[in-house]
Amino acid sequence: MTTWWQRLELPGVINIHTHFMPERMLRRVRAHFDEAGPLIGRPWPIEYRWNQDSRLAHLRQTGVHRFTALTYAHRPGMAADLTDFALKLSAAEPDCVPSATFFPEDGVLDQVRSALELGARVFKIHAQVGGFDLREPALDKAWGLLADAAVPVVIHVASAPVARTSFTGPDAREGVLQRHPHLTAVVAHLGAPEYAEFLTLADRPRVHLDTTMVFTDFFEDAEPFPTDLRPRLAALADRVVLGSDLPNIPHSYAHQLEA
Repeated sequence: MTTWWQRLELPGVINIHTHFMPERMLRRVRAHFDEAGPLIGRPWPIEYRWNQDSRLAHLRQTGVHRFTALTYAHRPGMAADLTDFALKLSAAEPDCVPSATFFPEDGVLDQVRSALELGARVFKIHAQVGGFDLREPALDKAWGLLADAAVPVVIHVASAPVARTSFTGPDAREGVLQRHPHLTAVVAHLGAPEYAEFLTLADRPRVHLDTTMVFTDFFEDAEPFPTDLRPRLAALADRVVLGSDLPNIPHSYAHQLEA
């Protein structure tokens, strides 16, 4: 795996889409993936059921110089504690980018402002798991604050692996960008399976796409990236960033990099 980034003549890599969570939440997330068969129609065997220290060591051994501790709230009252966990991890592990999350709830603007004041440099929000529309009025001022701060937000709003028609899809993302065109947005999973639509959105300034799980055997089996879109993706090379979803992935990290 080391040769992958050396072959590209890179000093190492930055992985914008990695997850570190409180142990209790991590257990619940893993239980959710263990039951993914009935939800998405096929098993989702987690590759890295390691403790936190082992996961940190693995990232560093594979040439990762900087990584995130992405968390995401799926109900009110969670986001502040998750942000606190992620920021404490970055204080203890300097190569972990200070990370935060938020949710459409009372006090969300104050939570985002506090996280920024405490040094947060990347946020994560998961509309699919959280079951909310990115355009909810409660989030509007928070989006504006993040746009002004030029801090990136990794956003899972695409329909894979399970579409939620009220909350997922490019329209929700575009609606936020229309109100906040200067928002630095990172669309997770290249927007799978709405690849073409999210590639179009990435023509806008400050919109990026991350590679999380895309091109792996697991994704190509269910949500293949269309061959005819590859030239468009290549033309957006400066908007594409490395992501992996480590540790809750159904394949090796080496396979993700090679893919």
